[in-house]
Parts: sequence; C-alpha cells; structure tokens
Amino acid sequence: MKLVKSLLLGTAAGIAAVAGAQAADLPSRKAAPVEYVRVCTAYGAGFFYIPGTDSCLRISGRVRAEYAVGQRYSDFQDAYGTRARGRLNVDVRTATAYGTLRTFIRYELTNNTGIYTSGTGPFNVGANVPGLARGAAGTSSLLDLAFVQFGPITAGRAQSFFDFYASDLNFASIRTADSRVNLLAYTATFGSGFSATVSLEDRTSGTVGRELGVVAGGTGFLGTATAVTQGQDYPDLVASLRVDQGWGSAQLSGAIGQRKYAVANAIGAVDGDEVAWAIQGGVKINLPMLAAGDALWLQAAYADGALGYLGWSGGSFGLGRLGKLTLADAAINPVTGNVDTSTGWSLVAAFRHFWTPTLRTEIGASYSELKLGYVDSATAAFALAPRSLDPKEFLLAANLIWSPVSGLDIGVEVLYSHLDIRSPVGTVSNANVRSGILGLKSEDSVSGRLRIQRDF
Repeated sequence: MKLVKSLLLGTAAGIAAVAGAQAADLPSRKAAPVEYVRVCTAYGAGFFYIPGTDSCLRISGRVRAEYAVGQRYSDFQDAYGTRARGRLNVDVRTATAYGTLRTFIRYELTNNTGIYTSGTGPFNVGANVPGLARGAAGTSSLLDLAFVQFGPITAGRAQSFFDFYASDLNFASIRTADSRVNLLAYTATFGSGFSATVSLEDRTSGTVGRELGVVAGGTGFLGTATAVTQGQDYPDLVASLRVDQGWGSAQLSGAIGQRKYAVANAIGAVDGDEVAWAIQGGVKINLPMLAAGDALWLQAAYADGALGYLGWSGGSFGLGRLGKLTLADAAINPVTGNVDTSTGWSLVAAFRHFWTPTLRTEIGASYSELKLGYVDSATAAFALAPRSLDPKEFLLAANLIWSPVSGLDIGVEVLYSHLDIRSPVGTVSNANVRSGILGLKSEDSVSGRLRIQRDF
C-alpha cells in the first residue's frame, strides 16, 4: 500500500513539473502601463500635462448673458436687447531651451438682438447704422485671439501692442483703443519689469478697425465726389515701452502708418499719400491700501489721420438725435489732390474698488474731441450748408458686481453718454432717426444692462 501511494505521489509531482515547464514556455501578455493625467504647476492653476508629451494644456472659457435697455434712436428700433455669448480658450505651453513656447486660441460665438444688432444703442456708440428695423436677431462668430509666442516673438492675432487700458473694466466700452489684430512683434525685456516692443500690425484685421477711410472734400471744396482708400505698401508700425512692477504698470506707445487715397474728378482722377500716426500714454496704479484688488487707470491719446487708434469707428452712420455724421481719417480734394487729415484726442480714467471680497464697483469715463479735415455733405439733407461737425463726446459707465462663488459675476451697469456736434441739424426722416412729428432726441442718453457671467 505504501508503494502504491509513493507511485501515485511521484506521478502527480512529475505531471505538475511538466505542466509548469510547458506553461513557462507559453507567450505571456503584460498589461500596458496606464499613463495618468498629471497636474502641471509651472504655469499656474488649471494646467495639466498632455499625455505622452511635455506640453501643458489649460482649457477655459466663458458664458455670458446680457439684458440691456436704452434710448430708442429710431421709431423702428427696439428699446431693449439681449445677448448670449460663449467663449472657449485653449492655452498650450512648453518649456524649451529658448524659453516658453506658447500657443493660445480664443473663439467666440454670439447671438444678439435689439439694440445690440441695430448698432444705434448706447452700447455701440460710434458704430451706428441707421434704418435697421427692430434689430433682428443675429449670430456671429469671432476668432478673437490666435497667436504663437516663442521667446521674444509674438505672431498671429493678438491684442495690439498700442493698447493699454483695453476695456479692462465695465460692461460697456468707453472710448479707448481696444483691438485684436494680426501682427508680428518682437519684445525685449530688460529686467525689473521693463520691456520694449516693436510690432508690425495689419490695420484692417482688427476687431475694431484702425482705418476709418477717406471722404471727398477738404478745404474750399463743397461739391460731391467719390473718394476711395487705396492699398498701402507696409503695415502699421507700433512701438511701446512698458514697465510692470508691484505698484502697477505704465506704458508709452506710438503707431505710424501709410494711407493712400484717390478721388475722381471731371477730367480724370487724383491721388494722395499721407502718413497717419498716433501716440498714447497710460498708467495703472494698484491701491491695496484701500482694498485688495483696487486699482486706478489713467490714459491719454492723440491721433492725426488715424482716429481708429482713439477707439472711434468709421463710415456714414446715424447718431440718433443728431442725424448722419461721416467719420473719416482724412479728406482728399478732387480738384487739387490735397489731403486734409482729421485729428483728435481722448482722455480715459477707470477705477475698481472691492467693497467686500465678493462685491465690487467699477467706474470708467472717457472724453474725446475730434477735428475733422472736411465738411460733411450729409448735412445738406437737413437743408443746411455743408459744414464740419467736429464731435465732442463724454461717456461715463458705473457698475455693481456680486460674485457669490468663484467664477460667477452678477452685475448691473448704467451708462451715460453725451455727444456735442458743433453745428445743429434739423429734423430728418424716420429712416434715420425720428419722424418729423416727434422731433429730435436729446443729446444725452442713459441706458443700463444686467449681466450674468460664468468663467471657468
């Protein structure tokens, strides 16, 4: 019996040994290592490493809802408007031996109704389009930013290096330079927060155009003719000197560009070549002694033949109670070919104060005066002799914003606007402003809006 047990145990051990040896010879598949998303702390909160790369990615965005009421400048226009806007930001950064390589994209989709689309509301001051019925709803898309930064080089669509206070506060824009343009720039840093930038910027590519065009006219000419802006040989050249330190920041910037115009006359055509330029200085002062986050902005600008650098937009548009006004950078005389440029200046002030960490007030104001280089033939529609209108504008905006949780703003804003035109105008047709029965609107207007905004 013992012999049988020994034989059985020996046989089982032999089978197990053979089976183990055969199993060792079989191919085995190891589980692939799982690559988890890792947090990237090199560039601030919200970044993570793209799996399989050494690049850091941050995806952010915004959803904004607005409800505005304002003064109707036309019997066909709504006295209110709504806006829904979605924004997506993609920020990718990689550390290299030459410095940080950054790629940034900001894309927006916006749906507007009422005074937002008709252009004659107070939130579109300077971009008024007469005669639009009720401001029907419209959806628009915008590639707001798309640039590459590699060391000192910035290439693509970015904030103009001319801009300083670029509508940093307030729901409604006051009159200031604020445009994203196609550019190629080089920035040199000198330490202690000092930097200097030279930028080639496409004046027609901006979210707010830097070129307002030309009209036929000029000193001594009161007839009618058609003037056009011709192509130019080089983009606008922008240069800025900037300092950013603990107390705040300051910047001095300038822009210069070529403007070529032409106009037809009875015997042919004449053309003119002009240099347009603008200069701007601004300072931001941090005021932590009042409350954390408090700051004051002050800015002044002057332009000659380049009113877009003051934040004005061009074309022939209705100014509500004032009828039509044609804004242009220059006028070319069809007889002599002489070019008379328009000049202007602006002052901007803005202040932000936190009453509590979740409740703040922002106040912004601008004053601007223009001296047009031509008489406005549009005044002939009012049975007046053509003459310069030389607008003077004052804008004041103030809001109160509550942020109950991080990334959420709920606020209301009130905007007051006043526009002076040197020459009065008569009543105009209802397609432009108001019916002759109702008469003209006041030069003063007050409007307001509610905004609910979530940033993530």
